[in-house]
Amino acid sequence: MKNDDEKTLFANRLIKAMQAKGYEAKASVLEREFNLNYSGRPMTLHGVRKWLIGESIPSGDKLLTLAKWLDVPPEELAFEKDIQKAITQRDARWKQELGYKDKEVFEAFIDLPSPHKKLVRELIMALSNQNKS
Repeated sequence: MKNDDEKTLFANRLIKAMQAKGYEAKASVLEREFNLNYSGRPMTLHGVRKWLIGESIPSGDKLLTLAKWLDVPPEELAFEKDIQKAITQRDARWKQELGYKDKEVFEAFIDLPSPHKKLVRELIMALSNQNKS
């Protein structure tokens, strides 16, 4: 019974995190966005649906991808934590650090088709990782 409760709680946290990021908590949305952000074997619609309805919990690498995409710490998806508090802190940081030109870039990014968004993400991550070296 405890395992079923954990799956249900995970599903609730996943739904809250998706909604907080402005996504509908639908399997089709989750499948598309997850697969755009995951470099492994793509998830099926049925597989991500099981996450949303509390039938299963993703493996560690998939959980990390979800957390990164939804911009929440992985432990907040995996365990009972205050997701809304983390999101509020993230939003405050964005308001402090982004100027109007940055906001224009993000607005343009939002309007891009999904394959172009993936390219832009990969470029930014490659540049970001290069600066860490």
